[in-house]
Amino acid sequence: MPLKRSLSKTLSVYTSERFPWICKQGFKKRHQAVVGVGGNIGDVRRRFEHLFFDIQRDKRVTLRQTSLILKNPPFGFSEQEDFLNTIIVIETSMNAKVFLEYLMRLEKKFGRKRSFANAPRTLDLDIIFFDNLVMDTDKLTLPHPAWMERESVLIPLSGLRL
Repeated sequence: MPLKRSLSKTLSVYTSERFPWICKQGFKKRHQAVVGVGGNIGDVRRRFEHLFFDIQRDKRVTLRQTSLILKNPPFGFSEQEDFLNTIIVIETSMNAKVFLEYLMRLEKKFGRKRSFANAPRTLDLDIIFFDNLVMDTDKLTLPHPAWMERESVLIPLSGLRL
């Protein structure tokens, strides 16, 4: 049963059996990625649970930890439902560009449709950090731009052990 705590009028945090969670196994893959997870269409908390198990079944990645879940207002396009956001830490042997493709396939599997910037979505997976890599290409900018300005990243990130 998820527990809810209000931080302010517009922010609430949820905890459950898997959010926050830390892996006790000592597997070590080549890279560590910090991924922002969000969504605001449908049963997002349940989708996060399904994502948790989907990632755990994939041998190319190791789920190291998850953060609490934050409910927060949308930014950019404000005429939509509040978002739920969490952070997951994944180890992988994939390079950053291949890992981005992996995340985009996961989004599609969970019903993500891209219509316009900051649109409502079933699942949004953003690479916040990939090791200490700094890059800026057409498809991927690392670290994620403006991550330090978003409560949806900062609050969940604050409880992680990196």
